[in-house]
This record gives sequence, C-alpha cells and structure tokens, in this order.
Amino acid sequence: MLREVRVKLDKWGYEVNTSSDACIASINSFYHEVLSYGRHRAVILEAPVHDKDCVLGNILAAHYLSSHNPALAPFHLAAAKSHHEHATPYEKEVFEVISYMVTEDRDDDVVVDLHSKLLKGFPKDLVSLKRAQVFCFYMGRPDLSLDLVEQVLAQNQQENYIYGMLSFPLLELGRMADAEKAAQKGFGINKNDSWSQHALCHVYQYDGRFKEAVEFMEECSPSWGSCSSFMYTHNWWHVAVCYLEGHSPINKVLEVYDKYIWKELEKGDAVPGEVYLNALGLLLRVHVRGQIAFFEDRLKILVDRLVDRSTWHMEWHLDLLILWALSNTKETDKAEDLLNAMKARFYLMSKKKQLSMQRGIKLAEALYEYGRGKYEEAFHMLAPDFDASYCKTVGASDEQLDVFNEVWCSILLNTGRASEAIKEIEKRIQKREGIPFLWRLLERGYSMAGREDVAVVSEKAKALEAAYFKQLV
Repeated sequence: MLREVRVKLDKWGYEVNTSSDACIASINSFYHEVLSYGRHRAVILEAPVHDKDCVLGNILAAHYLSSHNPALAPFHLAAAKSHHEHATPYEKEVFEVISYMVTEDRDDDVVVDLHSKLLKGFPKDLVSLKRAQVFCFYMGRPDLSLDLVEQVLAQNQQENYIYGMLSFPLLELGRMADAEKAAQKGFGINKNDSWSQHALCHVYQYDGRFKEAVEFMEECSPSWGSCSSFMYTHNWWHVAVCYLEGHSPINKVLEVYDKYIWKELEKGDAVPGEVYLNALGLLLRVHVRGQIAFFEDRLKILVDRLVDRSTWHMEWHLDLLILWALSNTKETDKAEDLLNAMKARFYLMSKKKQLSMQRGIKLAEALYEYGRGKYEEAFHMLAPDFDASYCKTVGASDEQLDVFNEVWCSILLNTGRASEAIKEIEKRIQKREGIPFLWRLLERGYSMAGREDVAVVSEKAKALEAAYFKQLV
C-alpha cells in the first residue's frame, strides 16, 4: 500500500513526510534537547510512535539508540529504509548520513564529507552540524569542526546555539580571542546556552582568570538543571578545576564535588558514566597535586562502583581515568582486565583508526603503571617527548587532557629526571604562566637540580597562590 505524502515542516523549515503533528513536535523537541545538552533526548523515541513510517523520526531514533540501546537501533534503521522512497530530499540526506555512521566499518573522513554535503543543501540544520562536530571531536579534528560551522554561519547569523558551536573549535585551535568573541555573542543571544557558557569558562580558565570564571559559572548554574548528567557535572567540574588551579582552600573543591558532581547520581534519570567521567577527571588532578588524602573516602566509594564494569568502554577517556583509579586503589586485577580489554578493542580497529589511537593506548599503559606508583615503567611508556595534545582521539578537550601533561611532569620528577622536567614545566608555564601548581613543580625541579634561583620560583608560586582566592582562606 502506497503511503500518502503529506509534508510538514520541521523547526528548520525543511520538509518531512508525515501527517502527524505529534511526530513533528517530538522531532523538534529532540532538536532542542540536543542543542541545549538537555537530559530528555530520548524524546526522539516518541516520533516513531506517533508515525511509524516517518523516515526522519526513525533514522534519528536509530542514531540515538546506537549509543544508548544498540540492540534496538536496527529496528528503526530498517523502518526508515523501508519507507525511504517516500522520504523528502531532506530526510533522504539525513538517512544517508546516519545509516553510514552506524556501520561498523565506517571511514571517519567519509562521515565528515557526508555531513558537509548535507549542510550545503540544508544549512539551517544545526542538529546535523552538532552531530558532525561531536564526531570531529572524537576524531581529534577541531579544524574540520570549524570548517563545518563556518560553512553554514552566513545562513545562521542570529540563530540560537550557533556561536557556542563556533567558539568551541576555535578554543581547541588556540584562537582564544576569537573563541571569546564568539561565545560572548552566543551568550548574548541566549544567556541559558550552556555551551556558550562553557566556552567562556574555557577562555577565562586558560587565561588564568579563575575567580572570574568561578563567579561567572556559579551565576549561570541555575540554568543547568535541565542539562544532561554530562553537561551538568562537566560545568561544575570546570568550577572545581578553577578553584583547584587558583589554589583556593581544598574545602571549596570538596564542596563542588559533593554538592554538585556526586549528588547528580541521586537523580532518577542520571547517567552514571557521565558523572564518573567528571568525578574521576577532578580526582586525578587532586592526586597529582598531592591532595588526594582529602578525597580518599570518595575515591574508594567511586572505585567500588567501577569494578562492576558496567561503565567500561563507554568512552576511551573514561576508560583511561577508570584505569588510573583502579590501579591506584590496588584493584590491580581489575585494572589489568580493563587494560587488556582496551588493547583488544584497539586491535579490532582498522589500521587507519589504530594509527590515530596509538598514543591513547600508550597513555593507558602509562596510567596503569603510574597508578601503581611504578614511575620508571610509566616513563618508558610515554618517553621521550609526551604531549597530551596528541591524544585528542581519546575524546577529550585540551583542558581535560592537560591533567595528563601534569602526570607526565610528575613522572619526570618522580624518576629523578630534573632537567627534562624543568624543560617540560617551563614550556607549559610559557603557555599558562598564572597557575601556581606549575611554579611549585618548577620549584621542585630547580631544587632537585641545585639551582640557585629556586627561591625566586618559590616566591612566584607563593604570590600566585594568594592572588586568586585569598579572601576564602
């Protein structure tokens, strides 16, 4: 039986073959959830309920399920395919992109090319842009992400969310002034745009404007209640890291961890893995700074949840952090199991993908050894010239990756390689000279090397420690 073509317009003004207002409403609600980092993206599963033959509703549902409940994704993919001939040109383009994305042997570059083609024909589709940018993030290619957003910027000059999407790849490319300008414009359009807020925090944090970053984010925080577990805890992670990098009293970091990051797990619709990612990212920074004693009970509670493996392999970045936590708390057998599983996944990849993930696997091996206190073994895994910025394919921003550079500096110092450590630390201070912890690391390196100017470095560290949050002491 032929399906009658009754076209309705979605949020972008593009044609969708459906006669159901409820189906279109579900699709539009999904768009909003994606762009606002909302916690109700499962609303897309309602679209096929309202119209089981809608190609767009089914293919978007298939993509959502591919990462949330993969066993159910093929049903919606098949439903979309079976009605493909009745789809509108826009639906066909989205179908082509997503159906290729969910194949096991996909080529990442082809995925980006398909999105670029789609956006040339349908430049108002910011959800497809967002999907492509997320994909570029996991490729470690902010340059491609920027190309895509610039491709459609002229058609979306005053559109909500576009400037946060412009700002983030600019951040990752080190274009901080441009990133701040874009994020400010996005924030001006919508003060509740968590991605523009997040981008501004990145800029303030990078510039060492820690107090400004904390005050800005805490002022924005009432708007985060509808955010996903990841976005909610990630924004609070930024607040905690700013307190930590600005050398605030440790109780402020503890407060953010307890009240906002860990407390997210009390919500009925929380996604634990997304919370663990930000919790562990903070705890590793605390550990590198020698302050993990304040968090030992919290780390133990977290590790007790990690040993059951339910959150293993959600994200490469999360696996790296879990690996450190397990090995650091003497869960050596579990840590070995996770490391071996990561290696097995690595060897199942295409040669092209293996090449891009090679540094990530070396980092995993090093974190396993570092967590056990085997610093010499960790050194040999990363030597001679480790730089975490080359590990973007694990799915982490520069700010998230920077803790691994701190780990590397600590490994150099802990293995007595003072001259190498000094060179590495001074290189990092040239980029971000306002971080007290880097000066304390440099002080330690100078002391090990017997440098006469160690007192100058010590005074610099002391001055910075009092510069940002002195009123909290």
